[in-house]
Amino acid sequence: MIRHLHIENYALIEHLDIDFHSGFSVITGETGAGKSIIIGAIGLLMGQRADTRSIKAGATRCVIEITFDVSNYQLDSFFEENDLDFDGAECVIRRELTSAGKSRAFINDTPASLSQLKEIGEQLIDIHSQHKNLLLGKEDFQLSTLDIVAQNSELLAAYRGEYQTYKQLSKQLEEALDEAQKSKEDEDYLRFQVNQLADAQLQEGEQEELEEESETLEHAEDIKTSLFSAANRLQSSQEGVDALSLVRQGVSELQSISSVFPMADELAERLESCYIEMKDVANELESQAEDVEYNPHRLEQVNERLNVIYTLQKKHGVETVEELLNLQHDLEERLMRIDNADGWIEELRAKTEAQKGKVVALAQQLSKTRLKAAKQMEAEMEKRLLPLGMPNVQFKCSVIAHPSEITPTGYDQVQFLFNANKSGEPQPVSQIASGGEIARVMLSLKALIAGSVKLPTIIFDEIDTGVSGSIAEKMARIMKEMGDQERQVISITHLPQIAALGSHHYKVYKEDTEDTTLSHIVPLSDEERVEEIAHMLSGEKLTDAALENAKALLKND
Repeated sequence: MIRHLHIENYALIEHLDIDFHSGFSVITGETGAGKSIIIGAIGLLMGQRADTRSIKAGATRCVIEITFDVSNYQLDSFFEENDLDFDGAECVIRRELTSAGKSRAFINDTPASLSQLKEIGEQLIDIHSQHKNLLLGKEDFQLSTLDIVAQNSELLAAYRGEYQTYKQLSKQLEEALDEAQKSKEDEDYLRFQVNQLADAQLQEGEQEELEEESETLEHAEDIKTSLFSAANRLQSSQEGVDALSLVRQGVSELQSISSVFPMADELAERLESCYIEMKDVANELESQAEDVEYNPHRLEQVNERLNVIYTLQKKHGVETVEELLNLQHDLEERLMRIDNADGWIEELRAKTEAQKGKVVALAQQLSKTRLKAAKQMEAEMEKRLLPLGMPNVQFKCSVIAHPSEITPTGYDQVQFLFNANKSGEPQPVSQIASGGEIARVMLSLKALIAGSVKLPTIIFDEIDTGVSGSIAEKMARIMKEMGDQERQVISITHLPQIAALGSHHYKVYKEDTEDTTLSHIVPLSDEERVEEIAHMLSGEKLTDAALENAKALLKND
């Protein structure tokens, strides 16, 4: 729950530091004093979109920070999954905006994303503002409310998992059918391409070998001449002595002086090695020269084979035989899928239908739990609404199944029906209820589901719109009861009957200075509370009757 709120340079707030407490607290103040500003600041910490116009005029940045006590709530998994520091007791969320349009967020002094703010915010605070009364007209809100009453979280999670699998299989089936249709149209051309590549009998590495052989055959006479010339220079004598013989003579001369010159043996051995290598080279040159021959027929064969490869490469936009072989493999697989498409589609269809059966079975379970919870909800809501000035209230939770329309939440359509009078049939609550009636319905719903949703803090922003007198007091008692259940409930109100029942009372007011207007919030003492509630009763001028009335309201707490 909120322990401390700190705001700097946000809208009309220059600097604010305020502590909050558990239980039921109220915030009062004149219209326009800045109550909505505080709600807006808290909303930024819950990941709402930032607007630089929110920065106080003349300031370069604003800061909003809330310290939460979360020691009684199991939030460890959130901090572990997001790699955030956590001592198990305190969570500090901070948001900073600059006039340049930059926004930064932090959770326990670690930079955080807006999605992380939203995720943790949804587990810490529920702000019920007046516009949220419009949710009563939205089917998804009504369905989710009923699921909370039915305690369907685990069943819904299981259903959504199976539903996701079903949607994936359905998508695969649809894609397989589309591919089969398209492939049928392309089948003849695919077979032609595969046959052409298969007929080529391509082999990895053959292009390089053929290109090398072609070069050799085209220059066969030049190669043969050069090889024989090099061999002759080693073995043919000039002036009666060939190169090999000269090296051999050098070896003998070195060996003859080895007894008188120790280095001669080493030099002789090295020269002997040269002689052996030169002799081997000479033999290889002769052998290679004999193997090389000009063969026009073979050259023609090689060039024809290369032309086949080059033509296929150009046609398919590739550069190597390996790429052609990979293409051939891919085309063969496509043909295989075409040939086996009917079997694969039937297998997919069977899997999809089987998965749909699982989804429908879980949807049926959901529907049963909702129908049972709807009866409980109807009785509980009428019980809660009766003392709120609705002695003839009729509240119905309509659950209509549409088995042919499977959605991510099942196949049920849920609608809250309402009638505050004896006569007439219940109608959709958003269409028939007045503003005050909708406020009472929403408060009753919040109170009903508060026990199931373990939110640390609930903020009601003028939920009492359209009510007054004893009804307002009864609504206040509902909020106080919610605050007594290890929860923090804060109500922003204009009604003295509600303000008087708060365990803690805060006042928002505006202050005009020479050049600006500032908004402040302060906790009220017992005497200050009497005066504030008296002002709410009688207006700006305090009367003795208003003061006595205020004291009576406070004693009624």
